[in-house]
Amino acid sequence: MTTRPSSHTYPSAYAAVDLGATSGRVMLGRVGRGHLDLTEVQRFDNTPLHLADGLHWNITALFQGTLDGLRAAGAVADIASIGIDTWAVDYGLLDADGTLIGPPYHYRDSRTDPVAQSLAKIVGEHELYRITGLQHLPFNTIFQIAAHQKTAAFDNAHKLLLIPDLLTHWLTGTLGTEETNASTTGLFDASTATWSPHLLQQLGIHHSLLPPLRRPGDNAGTLLPHVAAATGLPESTRLTAVASHDTASAVAAVPAKDDRFAYISCGTWSLAGLELDTPVLTDASRQANFTNERGVDGTIRYLRNIMGMWLLEECRRTWHDQGLPTHLPGLLTAAERAEPFASVINPDDPSFLAPGHMPHRIRDFCRQRGQRIPTSQGAVVRCILESLALAHRTVLTEAAALARRTITRIHLVGGGSRNALLCQLTADATGVPVTAGPAEATAIGNVLVQARAAGAVSDLAHTRTLVAGTQALREYTPRGRQADWDAAASRLRP
Repeated sequence: MTTRPSSHTYPSAYAAVDLGATSGRVMLGRVGRGHLDLTEVQRFDNTPLHLADGLHWNITALFQGTLDGLRAAGAVADIASIGIDTWAVDYGLLDADGTLIGPPYHYRDSRTDPVAQSLAKIVGEHELYRITGLQHLPFNTIFQIAAHQKTAAFDNAHKLLLIPDLLTHWLTGTLGTEETNASTTGLFDASTATWSPHLLQQLGIHHSLLPPLRRPGDNAGTLLPHVAAATGLPESTRLTAVASHDTASAVAAVPAKDDRFAYISCGTWSLAGLELDTPVLTDASRQANFTNERGVDGTIRYLRNIMGMWLLEECRRTWHDQGLPTHLPGLLTAAERAEPFASVINPDDPSFLAPGHMPHRIRDFCRQRGQRIPTSQGAVVRCILESLALAHRTVLTEAAALARRTITRIHLVGGGSRNALLCQLTADATGVPVTAGPAEATAIGNVLVQARAAGAVSDLAHTRTLVAGTQALREYTPRGRQADWDAAASRLRP
């Protein structure tokens, strides 16, 4: 029989629902004076649905996984509150009765491909960036909506809820949009931190479609009776709006000591950038395709998306189907032994966005550009990791120049921080020391925003000090010659 720890002997417990592109989990975090620990209580798959009209998220399966995880968390602790973070940009539509109109589309669905050019005729690229400060990505919410308009589903839509807000609605019955995720939509004004009336009018979207904004730490309601029954938690259990964009939660958990740091939140995507006080909305920033997204306490996450460990995971999936080895430590050992700089790719080339046959596409990229073709698994992995390190260098160098910021340390957090070879290559490529960890930065940031709302920690500096003092971190010092990286980068220039 499982027993709950006494509330007199353990710090307060918070449930973090953390949904990623390939899996979801519920984590139990305990926070007290000088104390922060995290335990995974439930993990479940996040497998997209290929339906007749495109690629969708199996949102009901994710909700059931969330309920099961909350039940598991409640079985071992008294839960002070719950927070939900997910990926950005995707949404569900509710009709006037509050019923979901079909499963939400997946951001990798191809329906948005032709939309950007047509939308530019309505809202010019310069104007769009001046208002939103967003990196141009074909799957941004604004493009998804443009592709969705003039359909029966959209005609019947009464409310649009981003994924974490949809799950919050199903748990509590409340309606709201948390601002770190709202800032990724292309409908949010980066300067005023509100929905943009001008863009809504230009696109023919009624303001009532978008719920009111919430900030990290706001109360998002308590559990509905049937949710309490399904989870075994009291109806009074509070749901706290956290930094619901997973990258915003991860950046909140960066163990930085001053403001001269850069971060790389490395998972399916690598999100590389700086934390600023104000957005950078210059035309130079637009041309460099940097994004200005909200963080905790109104900070700006000035960053660019890079295709991250998706490349390696897709290779492993292909190799598994082919009966080849996929054990990550073995692949990394083979990569360390492979010849350095034999071939490099642009991780953000459009050919790498869709799933399937990634090793073949990497070889095609190298063949078309006259580079050596990586044939062994180790060579492919080495190619991916050196290419990601080069991309990290390029993005952070440009970000520092555009924001007029000096970088003295890089914090690499998320699952990629466990990849020692990637961390060392990033230090080598950038010439800047790298601190790796925490690997569970997203869930930690989720928990700490909840704890702060409950008064267990004070400000952002306090949360970062707590992370630095309680989590396992590794340091990587640059080595090798910058000239070798310069030569590799030159192969990718047009």
